[in-house]
Amino acid sequence: MESITKLYKIGNGPSSSHTMGPSRAATHFKAKYPEAARFRVTLFGSLCLTGKGHLTDIAIYGILGQDRTEILWDPEFKERHPNAMLFEALNNDGLILGAWMAYSIGGGEIVDDSTESSQKTHIYPHTKMKDILDWCNETNHAFWEYVEMHEQPDFWDYLREVWKVMRETIEEGLEKDGVLPGGLKLPRKAASYHSKALAYKDSLRGRALTFAYALATAEENASCGKVVTAPTCGSAGVLPAVLYHTHKAHGITEKSILKALATAGLIGNLVKENASISGAEVGCQGEIGVACAMAAGAANQIFGGSVFQIEYAAEMGLEHNLGLTCDPMLGLVQVPCIERSAFAATRAFGCNIYALMSDGRHLVSFDKVVMVMKKTGHDMPSLYKETSEGGLAVVEG
Repeated sequence: MESITKLYKIGNGPSSSHTMGPSRAATHFKAKYPEAARFRVTLFGSLCLTGKGHLTDIAIYGILGQDRTEILWDPEFKERHPNAMLFEALNNDGLILGAWMAYSIGGGEIVDDSTESSQKTHIYPHTKMKDILDWCNETNHAFWEYVEMHEQPDFWDYLREVWKVMRETIEEGLEKDGVLPGGLKLPRKAASYHSKALAYKDSLRGRALTFAYALATAEENASCGKVVTAPTCGSAGVLPAVLYHTHKAHGITEKSILKALATAGLIGNLVKENASISGAEVGCQGEIGVACAMAAGAANQIFGGSVFQIEYAAEMGLEHNLGLTCDPMLGLVQVPCIERSAFAATRAFGCNIYALMSDGRHLVSFDKVVMVMKKTGHDMPSLYKETSEGGLAVVEG
């Protein structure tokens, strides 16, 4: 597995696969052909079908220049991945100087047919939760210690920046009102939810505040604000909401938050390695489901869970989101994405409590649920995988 710094990417929304990834690909291609007079970019599959709503074209124009870039939309799905892009560099006579087929595989990650293996730097010796769990049990180490052992020395500084951005995004989102961009004319709710939450009694306040924190990040993401992929832009509201609430309501220190981020990153990395975090490949279970698992594991560690209880909390977070479809209305990361972030954050706390009440022993392992999630995603019809051709996406308002 690669470093979890590859999982936590800092950038602008609304979509890690449809805006952040294509933007990174365009930057790479532009640098490779600085002499090009014009560019042509063909967006295939999911990028074609929901690219307009996700601002894929705007992201690419921002790098290559709208005045010298032609974007073509092709609904054909390529075998390698649903998010395929063909970049072509042209000279003044229209002759092709070079071409590159790239794939945006989720979380802002870009691969191609020839360089994927050489581009990856695998730093972890294990790729299964069971093997890591066994190692932690035998050595009496925590998950975050396992992560620390294999990451670079500046790893904690990077996580500190990740936590800073997460906090700032929530705090900015809580201050804003108005309508989100796009055809749905969806109003921001984070500020009003936060105000109402403060008036509730303790029994409801925590849940309501968590809603507000998740909404704040998700609404910032939908407005092209700065977020951290955790594991994607579309699911970026879940983990920060859980961490921010534990920090504000329970006085959890930054040091503990960073350790929880390390553990959550390990959980997300395991899914990325063995299945997918791409909504276009496996549906929203790979985005919101994985985010819920990451947040549940992080919360469980913060509240004193053992490695077995953390694994159980993460397993539940993913298991109970199995089959979740990616069916965004108008191709926007708004409905159902924003609301799902809020509910997934509170579900993560539920998974945490349930696991803490147990001894960590349970029937279905995290590894098995990841395997099931991958198979479920592959069995899922394409109209439910970020194409806006089915589900809520075809419901008229």
